[in-house]
Amino acid sequence: MEFEFESGKKWFESYSKSVLRDCDFETMSGVPLDPLYGPVGPDKTSVEPPERIGLPGSYPYTRGPHASMYRTKLWTMRLFAGFGTAQDTNERFLDLIANGGDGLSVAFDLPTLMGRDSDDPRSEGEVGKCGVAVDSLADMVDLFAGIDLGKITTSMTINSPAPMLLAMYLATGELGGSGRKDLGGTLQNDILKEYQAQKEYIFPPRPSMRLVTDVIRFTAAEMPKYHPVSVSGYHIREAGSTAAQELAFTIANGFAYVEAAMATGLGVDEFAPSLSFFFNAHVDFFEEIAKYRAARRIWARWLRDRYKAKLDKSMQLRFHTQTAGVSLTAQQPEVNIVRTAVEALAGVLGGTQSLHTNSMDEVLALPSDKAARIALRTQQVIAHETGVANVIDPLGGSWFVEQMTDLIEEQAEQIFSVIDEMGNGSILEGCLRGVENGWFQGEIADSAYDFERKVSANRRIIVGVNEFTEGNSLEDLDILRIGPEVEKRQLDRVKEVKTNRSQDTVAKELATLKEVAKDGNTNLMPQILNCSKVYITVGEMIDALSEVFGRWTETPVI
Repeated sequence: MEFEFESGKKWFESYSKSVLRDCDFETMSGVPLDPLYGPVGPDKTSVEPPERIGLPGSYPYTRGPHASMYRTKLWTMRLFAGFGTAQDTNERFLDLIANGGDGLSVAFDLPTLMGRDSDDPRSEGEVGKCGVAVDSLADMVDLFAGIDLGKITTSMTINSPAPMLLAMYLATGELGGSGRKDLGGTLQNDILKEYQAQKEYIFPPRPSMRLVTDVIRFTAAEMPKYHPVSVSGYHIREAGSTAAQELAFTIANGFAYVEAAMATGLGVDEFAPSLSFFFNAHVDFFEEIAKYRAARRIWARWLRDRYKAKLDKSMQLRFHTQTAGVSLTAQQPEVNIVRTAVEALAGVLGGTQSLHTNSMDEVLALPSDKAARIALRTQQVIAHETGVANVIDPLGGSWFVEQMTDLIEEQAEQIFSVIDEMGNGSILEGCLRGVENGWFQGEIADSAYDFERKVSANRRIIVGVNEFTEGNSLEDLDILRIGPEVEKRQLDRVKEVKTNRSQDTVAKELATLKEVAKDGNTNLMPQILNCSKVYITVGEMIDALSEVFGRWTETPVI
């Protein structure tokens, strides 16, 4: 039977009347809007949508994880920030909050991401450059000075040293009067994608997976509002994957964490509701929207059918979105504002729960104050001026979008079959073997090469790069520059912390950390927290654990 589309008010009211706030929504011209639109039959009576599409907030969640979506609550506008010292970034955080940002996201510098202290010789020249330098609890306290961690959620983009940064965040919250049960936010803690794409790994894959599951176990017991893993496709896409590969590799990694946590004795419904995802919003508008819809449907089906989840929240994929850094161009950087707006709109129409919009100058340097404010204003225009938040899933039922959703889902399932076969029926083992033998890395590299060939042959047009290149100038752009004085200030801070702490206590706690690491059945998080509270640094904890776990060297992909 063929359906035409008009207001779905009748069947929607019977479905979710209780969850909508008492408010009128209308277009800018005053045309009243219904909450949700859907199919009606030839006789103009409302009908249920096809099962694979469903209703918002209901299995398989194609149309969104929540029944009312943005009608009752907008997405979190979470701006990514971090540069220089903790005091420098704290000023930016306070400015973002004052300008309407309602969630924080921390960018750490390269030494911190690699588990190195600022005074490590390998850190020279990189301290505070691509993010904020955090060496010890003292820096974390400075980072969130004047911010009530019990009232604002914070995302931390950190992976290999994720347990250490979480411990410091917990200790900071406690010092400010916020207990573990009060803290909300997200820890990226997605080590598999580091081996696959971003390369900020330290330990071999298998002991690294233990650290991930230790964090999951700890937060499941102690931190009910916290997301211990943000399964991240963003960096997979930035490394050159296709949209389908980004989706499939990310969801497969999510399945691997589910299997790893269940292997420790946790029931799937004890931790799955706390897992979150992090996707790229690229510039191919409709493909991105379809990707998000397919992701929700796949996650719901696999969690229910393969992992036997019973809770709706276990099956509801919730995700953060960041606009594509790799789509930004150094040529004509103002045009990046347009790209970011299009990508952000795709994330919203795809049903994201939080959103970061890149600044126009991020391809050249860390964002300036002005550029960061424009990025935030982009989200606010989408939220309050375009009308896209007034209707739940406005593109649901589009023939093109639904067909694209089906096609991306089919491509993803084919990739899952390959990973499952590599693991002899275990996605976890398939992901680990795929990392160890270079399969993931090779697939991403091939896709990146294919894209660059298309750009070089002008089969893909990049405005300002291979077409429309007139006016490529950086003269009017005010670039944020991190000078050598930043590194000196941070080195002084590290020296001060190490001088004023008890060296006997440091030695004792690090020795205990190594003993716990040798015992594969004991959760490392409590001891990492103990180390953090006595101002042991990230690098010192990483070095202690590397004596037990070893360090990973990747086999080159040929």
